[in-house]
Amino acid sequence: MSIVGFRNLRGKTVALPPEIAFLLSHAASPLMLAKAAALARASGTDAATTLIQAGLMEEERFYRALALTLGARFLGGTLPLGAGARFPDSLIAGVAPLALGMGAAFVYAPRGRAIAELLQGRSPTGLMPAITTPTALRHAIFAQRAAGIAAHASDDLLRRRPDWAYNAAPVAPLLALAGLIFGALVLAMASLPALLVTAAWVLVQVGFLALLTFRVAAIGPTGEVAPEDPPGPGLPDGALPVYTVFVALYREAAVVPRLLEALTRFDYPVAKLDIKLLTEADDAATAGALACLTLPAHVEVVVVPPGLPKTKPRALNAALPLARGSCLVVYDAEDVPDPGQLRAAAGAFARASPRTACLQGRLVIDNARDSWLTRCFALEYTALFDVLGPALAAWRLPTPLGGTSTHFRTHILRAVHGWDAWNVTEDADLGLRLARAGYDVGDLPSSTIEEAPARYKAWLNQRTRWMKGFLQTSLTHGRTPMATFRELGPLASLCALALIPGTVVSALAYPFLMLPAVVSLWPGRIEAGSDFWANLPTGTAITVLVSGFVAMLLPAYIGCRRRGWHDLVPFVPLLPAYFLLVSLAAWRGVIELILAPDRWNKTEHGLSRTSRSGALTPHPPR
Repeated sequence: MSIVGFRNLRGKTVALPPEIAFLLSHAASPLMLAKAAALARASGTDAATTLIQAGLMEEERFYRALALTLGARFLGGTLPLGAGARFPDSLIAGVAPLALGMGAAFVYAPRGRAIAELLQGRSPTGLMPAITTPTALRHAIFAQRAAGIAAHASDDLLRRRPDWAYNAAPVAPLLALAGLIFGALVLAMASLPALLVTAAWVLVQVGFLALLTFRVAAIGPTGEVAPEDPPGPGLPDGALPVYTVFVALYREAAVVPRLLEALTRFDYPVAKLDIKLLTEADDAATAGALACLTLPAHVEVVVVPPGLPKTKPRALNAALPLARGSCLVVYDAEDVPDPGQLRAAAGAFARASPRTACLQGRLVIDNARDSWLTRCFALEYTALFDVLGPALAAWRLPTPLGGTSTHFRTHILRAVHGWDAWNVTEDADLGLRLARAGYDVGDLPSSTIEEAPARYKAWLNQRTRWMKGFLQTSLTHGRTPMATFRELGPLASLCALALIPGTVVSALAYPFLMLPAVVSLWPGRIEAGSDFWANLPTGTAITVLVSGFVAMLLPAYIGCRRRGWHDLVPFVPLLPAYFLLVSLAAWRGVIELILAPDRWNKTEHGLSRTSRSGALTPHPPR
């Protein structure tokens, strides 16, 4: 290119990168181009991406000027693609064949430094293609290959690794068989001598005690890092990776303005942000809410093609091939992440082992004062994400992910084939799948504010989905128990057993074991046996009871202390009653697993009446 710079008012020549220098001949402001070049140098990226994503020039204007400079045809709007267009290959390469009669064999949407190569005469096809925008190419591929994209999003994991995928075939026969086996065991025990029955009951209690081990052990000093402390020194802008942000939206019109405000507050170079809002094709309300807002240039809306199941992981799978970042984070629609979270995660990944595939942020319930239910929810979350999660990360044990504020190395996420679209707790499944593949999950002590359902029906529907998904995950990875055991190892296998199927089993059994134990072991009613063996059942029952309450109450108390939530400490004793509701949700989850295994119980957001931090816009009381 002959034009590589301009003279400023002081007569000094200002050099411009070739990917934007050609714009000087198209009436572009030299000062604007110089600003883009300076921002690109500071953030360590190319000037073309910076120019567009910083909002200095519209995408279509840029690519029209590029086509004119090259003497190529510019194609905007609807692109008539040829039969060779492929998903995701055409989008990754930025080039796709055109239908006959378009005057060019291919259409090209170059990005970044590929623009400079094209200006230097290096075309990916060897011939001069027509030029379009990346947005127009994506729209064309999604419109003309909708069925293939839907199939990819739903079944790619099943096609590539069927042993890792949940088989959505009816599970009623399997559960019926399990019920028959359980009934047969009960009948068999009824005919056994009393000593053997006692021994069997002691073994059951010891089993529950083993499942409690990880929650009780997490009470130690492992996770003492304060939730708001940064995980270490940050990286300079030039060393930061491109970061992709996914937010799946379905019937979320109420929280769209708050979401966009949160996403535009990130302390991160805008040229290295790749934010994608994923919507469903039949969600007119959310689409209308987005249309009413002016989206920044680095935020794009991806409409997921219609298909089944209509779940969050299916939407994420449809967008995963589009991710441009080497790091990727998933947020929920109601989330308000800390503005420095992406920068903190990038620094943590840079310091972590290459085997660290994911960092789990700290999820914080912000509307705890809405009801006693949200208070207990906040206590449950601080126990999980401020106490148990950091301990599991320090021990390098399997971690059921939180589903939001989960940061990934993108290449590892693709290597394990993304999310299971048929699992309604895709986060727990993915955490276990990463562990089976030999990867670790790290702790990210950066907070993301969440909104908890304040009404019982909404809470129960959400928790039923979680329990059903834990059962789906248990069935998936329990199909080949020896293979799972070999891949995880003894300690990690016990941890996975405790945290996923153990969570459901303990919730199912909770009212039938805990309440009778409290009554029978009430002080004054305990009778001492004549010897050790006669006292063993009572001793193990007391141990399980005390350990269960310690595992339930103490992590919540410690989490409150770490966050300074002194007002929630008096509600910690309510957790045993709260977990009776969790038990009901577990039983509903079993029923729903049989009747509607892929139903996604949608939680409505934007209903909070209080906000501890002020980040959630409270609604007036109704």
